[in-house]
Amino acid sequence: MINIHIAPYRPEWQPYFEKFNKAWIEKHFVLEAIDNYVLTHPEEAILKDGGEILFALHNQTVIGAVALKKIDNATMELTKMAVDEAFHGLGAGTKLCKSALEKAKELEVKKLVLYTQSALKPALSIYKKFGFQQIPIEQGIYKRADTKMELNIK
Repeated sequence: MINIHIAPYRPEWQPYFEKFNKAWIEKHFVLEAIDNYVLTHPEEAILKDGGEILFALHNQTVIGAVALKKIDNATMELTKMAVDEAFHGLGAGTKLCKSALEKAKELEVKKLVLYTQSALKPALSIYKKFGFQQIPIEQGIYKRADTKMELNIK
């Protein structure tokens, strides 16, 4: 079994958060202004309001990241989950998602939401595995998103 460790945000890891997310977005879509802001200013965009960013490490190498962005006292958005393409298939995405759910429970969040694209089958598979259900999507969040999912945390 591959050893993947999850660690909390460290400022020196911000470039990985940015790099991994920009890579997958630009591979499949177009980077939006909101993406640029969140990826280059995660401390302001995610952390200052009570959000979290978690990193996946393999042999001390940062290989992936995921963020929990606070929406309100009961809800967080699971966002910006990305794994370095060189490390796809090792289970890092699943481990990141599981760790984000554990962190949300620790923070006493009642609901997680996420926005994704129906073409991203591996990501959808991970989300469904953890119990996320598709719900109607509102317009204007991300141009590339055509799917919204939520998970009620008990």
